[in-house]
Amino acid sequence: MKVLVTGASGYLGGRLCRGLLEKGHSVRALVRRTSDLSALPSSSTDGDFELAYGDVTDYRSLLDAFSGCSIIFHAAALVEPWLPDPSKFFLVNVGGLKNVLQAAREQTIQKIIYTSSFFALGPTDGHVADESQAHPEKVFCSEYERSKAMADKIALQAAADGVPIVVVYPGVIYGPGKLSTGNIVAQLLIERFQGRLPGYIGNGNDRFSFSHVDDVVQGHIAAMDKGQLGERFLLTGENASFMHVFNIAAIITETSKPRFNIPLWVIKAYGWLLVFFCRLTGKLPLISPPTVYVLSRQWAYSCEKAKAELDYNPRSLQEGLKEVLPWLKSLGVIKY
Repeated sequence: MKVLVTGASGYLGGRLCRGLLEKGHSVRALVRRTSDLSALPSSSTDGDFELAYGDVTDYRSLLDAFSGCSIIFHAAALVEPWLPDPSKFFLVNVGGLKNVLQAAREQTIQKIIYTSSFFALGPTDGHVADESQAHPEKVFCSEYERSKAMADKIALQAAADGVPIVVVYPGVIYGPGKLSTGNIVAQLLIERFQGRLPGYIGNGNDRFSFSHVDDVVQGHIAAMDKGQLGERFLLTGENASFMHVFNIAAIITETSKPRFNIPLWVIKAYGWLLVFFCRLTGKLPLISPPTVYVLSRQWAYSCEKAKAELDYNPRSLQEGLKEVLPWLKSLGVIKY
């Protein structure tokens, strides 16, 4: 069976391509001419893997890329905490999904696995949410969150209209692979071990659902094999704070835990400073004011439905970080 992966050169997309190949599928990877292909298999050495050049914002390129494919994994997204031009979030995350859905109708695709985000369901302050939660749409911490919530409504309407789609919602994805903005856990660990983040972020009241990238990949593949059309699955994991992440990292590396907490207002001021430098240099900031708004909320979710229906089996944070930290050390970006 030939499957196509949008966003194939990205952090999740690259791992998804490899996971599909390992399962014996023929994979076509949608990439842009300017994409970094270093995380992808070589099409010249693997006969079951090929590249298709295009962009989710270019409808005609999608029609060509989808030709001959049975399954579409739509993993392409613009994942940044902040951009100077927020309209790009909606061009890619909303407009791109609309193009994928229309191209799939034209090419009579059997199934679409759409990678949404926990942000699309909204914050969970004080409780653990499941797939039934709908974003209240009163306040958005970032334009990325707003774009994913808008796209989620489009995907659910498409499902109601009979489009063969399954929606999956990963948590905070972490693990080996690309050191992109989407791999925020790895990025913050680098900041921590290189001394640029000497304390905990905030007071530890934040709560996120952490998903190892390879668990998310297997969840996507299971959604293709077992997911009923129109269903939604949270591919999340252990709910914990970034304070817990740093504590586990200290235990694994046998290094000292941070000795103090950095107030969120200090992080926010630092974020504004990075935004200022971004406007001068063009380098996107790792931390920005929307990051602080996200950290001030809770994002805890249950993946029981995926466990029951997809045999999803997420690993614990400790198991995942025992893999991530040696990987970062092997890259030379942290020392311990």
